[in-house]
Order: sequence, then C-alpha cells, then structure tokens
Amino acid sequence: MDLYTIPLETIDGKETTLKPYQDQVVLIVNTASKCGFTPQFEGLEKLYKTYKDKGFTVLGFPCNQFMNQDPGTEEEILSFCKTHFSVTFPMFKKTQVKGKNKHPLFDLLLKMNSNNDPIQWNFEKFLINKDGQLIKRFTSRETPETIEPAIQSLLEKT
Repeated sequence: MDLYTIPLETIDGKETTLKPYQDQVVLIVNTASKCGFTPQFEGLEKLYKTYKDKGFTVLGFPCNQFMNQDPGTEEEILSFCKTHFSVTFPMFKKTQVKGKNKHPLFDLLLKMNSNNDPIQWNFEKFLINKDGQLIKRFTSRETPETIEPAIQSLLEKT
C-alpha cells in the first residue's frame, strides 16, 4: 500500500489521504492530551510554524491506547490542543497505533522501519522525506527540538 493513498479521517470528520502532503517533509506523531509528553505539542507547533512555508508539516494522530491518556472526543481533543498549545497543524481522528486493529498508516510506518518494533508510547514520531520514505523513527523521549536538525537537512535537499 502507498503511504499517500491510505484512507484517513481528519479530526473534524473529513475523509482524506496523505496525498496533500506528497512532496513535503512530514512528521507523523501519535499524540495524547493527558501524557507526560503532552507539552511536546508546543515544540511540534513551533516546528510547524517555522517550516510550513518551506515544505514541512506535522500530522497529529491522537491515540488512547496507552493508559487511557486521550479519552476525550475528537472535539475535546482539538479544543484542548488549540486552547493549551495553540495547535494549528493538521490533526486526525483518534487512531489505534498498535495491536491487531492498528490503523493501516501505522502498520505501514512500522513495516517501513527496519526493526518493525511496536509503538511503545505516545509521541513517537516518524520523519518522512519528500519521496515518501521513512527517514527516521524517534522515541517519545526525543523532543521536537532534537529532531529539528534532521528536518532542516531534509528541507535543504532538492
């Protein structure tokens, strides 16, 4: 399956794919509103605002599979993200990222990763280049600020 043709649903209920982000550097993140890593929303938004006009985007996928840390509705999640972290990057419907019912996007991302290890926690990040290739998977502990040089490097490539 092609990364850009997997059916997705935005957090406000619109059907889409990743096709609008083709030819961009993309950071895909499984997020949660009640996690110790939730403050990373601030750094993610800063990256998005800094590089969005240069061909970069952050895509947030709320997930409630890790200790019930995103139990709210899509409306509540979006409101929280906007109110507390002024999030403007695209957010998607609550998504399963592990287990037998994991979303096809995350199934593909894990298969693209050389070790195919399951996602361990909220705020794992997948950096995709302009050609749709997974460049690196970052753990929850790796902050948006530590990822910035990799993003800059990909944006500088033609």
